[in-house]
Amino acid sequence: MQDHFGEIAGVLTAVFWTITALAFESAGKKVGSLAVNLIRLVIAFFLIGTYSWLVRGFFFPTDASWFAWKWLAISGLIGFVIGDLLLFQSFVVIGARVSMLLMALAPPFAAFIGWLMLGEVLTPMNWAGMAVTMTGIVIVILKREKSEENGAIVKKLKSSYSIPGLLLATGGALGQAAGLVISKKGMGDYDAFSATQIRVLTGIVGFSILFFFIKRWPRVWAALRNGSAMKRITLGAFFGPFLGVSFSLLAVQHTQAGIAATLMAIVPVLIIGPSIILFNEKVNWKEILGAIITVGGVAMFFL
Repeated sequence: MQDHFGEIAGVLTAVFWTITALAFESAGKKVGSLAVNLIRLVIAFFLIGTYSWLVRGFFFPTDASWFAWKWLAISGLIGFVIGDLLLFQSFVVIGARVSMLLMALAPPFAAFIGWLMLGEVLTPMNWAGMAVTMTGIVIVILKREKSEENGAIVKKLKSSYSIPGLLLATGGALGQAAGLVISKKGMGDYDAFSATQIRVLTGIVGFSILFFFIKRWPRVWAALRNGSAMKRITLGAFFGPFLGVSFSLLAVQHTQAGIAATLMAIVPVLIIGPSIILFNEKVNWKEILGAIITVGGVAMFFL
């Protein structure tokens, strides 16, 4: 089992992210995605700090090098502030299930960013994987619609979902990919949970500055008084930035980044069942097929 620790961490990350996506979708619809973003980071900061204090004797990552702080802070701004801001808003607009399907674009994005930053080379199989991944996503988000023009029936392809929502989720995938690559660069052999805490702290600072300028603090106070939403935010914080993000860093630390990203990308398949049970969403064969093809394409990308 030790030989496959990274792979196991990758699968667990996908499970954790499935739970957190559903929790944050529900909470975001109650109090808004912006408030959810900040509150879950604050909760996660103290969860990670408590864990690190018990395990390592450090509540705050004072033992991290300046190099680690610099790159992990940049990663936190890109991944948590920009990427998650876009992703969480997409949860509200198009739902967690479709949003997480588009997050399957994160591994190809990560490979491309890795090529730019680290000089990693894309193979023909990588390009084929991108094509298959995109095909699976297109199957889900596009539909053929009949319309009448000048007395003739015309068939056109149209989006099944809100274009702004799809763009938000795609932006979230790009932010997560960039954050993962930059995290690996800054983390090295440093503790994954403490590395996550640095990223979380940067996210808190980033959102606090943003809230100051857009004057959203009243919504945060209102969210804190919403007991139902706070239960969901706490659940999402535990399985998201605490366990999920930390295990994603453990995964890339103990196996190849491509393998880890592939295993994390099975969320679109995992989330179908809970979406049907919890939110009574109707899932047709086209969406199931698209999800399977998408994940298959991601797997091809790293063969």
